[in-house]
Amino acid sequence: MPLYRKAEEAGIIKPAQLALLSRVFQATSRAGESDAEREARASRILGYHLAGIEDENELTTLAKQPLQR
Repeated sequence: MPLYRKAEEAGIIKPAQLALLSRVFQATSRAGESDAEREARASRILGYHLAGIEDENELTTLAKQPLQR
């Protein structure tokens, strides 16, 4: 997909990182989750990763927690 290639070329995200984020996203999915909830979860996962959290178990744990406000 061109987006992924461009992101990789720009150094934004590498294939291994994308695979990690995809695994975490799949591992934290819930039955009956709305599109908005899925998007919020994906944003949290990406945000945690961009903040420097690279451990898959830690990302999974954080992604399962509701956003605290």
